[in-house]
Amino acid sequence: MTAGLPDPAGFPECPVCAYRVTGTARLCSDCAGRTLQSVADPHCPVCSQVVAPGRPCGNRLCALPESKRGFSRVDAVAVYSGALRDKIHKLKYDGAYGWAMIFGRLLVGWMESHPDQMRGVDHVVGNPTHKGRQPIQHIEAIMDAAYAEDMTRAFPLSPPGTHRLVKQADTPRSANRTLDEKRAAAAAHAAALSWTGDTADIKGATILLVDDVFTSGSQLQHVALRLRASGADDVRGLVLARVPWSG
Repeated sequence: MTAGLPDPAGFPECPVCAYRVTGTARLCSDCAGRTLQSVADPHCPVCSQVVAPGRPCGNRLCALPESKRGFSRVDAVAVYSGALRDKIHKLKYDGAYGWAMIFGRLLVGWMESHPDQMRGVDHVVGNPTHKGRQPIQHIEAIMDAAYAEDMTRAFPLSPPGTHRLVKQADTPRSANRTLDEKRAAAAAHAAALSWTGDTADIKGATILLVDDVFTSGSQLQHVALRLRASGADDVRGLVLARVPWSG
């Protein structure tokens, strides 16, 4: 991959890699792609869930019209498994900040290698966490890192500290809840969000909404519907990891 230089250490050995500081988004993305579990084909064109040939997607959201689903599609860098799952947990629950830089590179690397999916995007925004979240606002940290890794300013990311979506209040968690409780938590999360800056920027815009993990899509749905209600023309999703469904 790098003539005359050491080979990259490979994900998840990023902390000891020779390119930990100097690596580019494309180098790190290509390197991680050798070990991460990719989203296999055939998969649902709406939510990226793997489906059996000729079978419809089992996600109820994908059967809804876009006006009720909110997002047009959600792409995933990889499947939520193995080392990727573990390192997302390290950042999210242990505050291992160094992984935000790596995940920022993986996002930008994905954007660079998927020009069709990025065509027409006006804003790339993170699905925000509450400012009091402990030990870290992991989505904001990843988005700040992505801005830093977008060396050529090829994508409409916001500079650190100027996130376009912010969460004004803490809301109930959805982990280990019933389906109805998860949906209620997702609705409360979306209701707590606000668009910063000029609200005219959202009118008619195509927004790429970034998150760490996609399971059922309920939270992404409610946030996308909130953005659409505020005037966005199209909301697409991009997540680091897609949780695989069984059965």
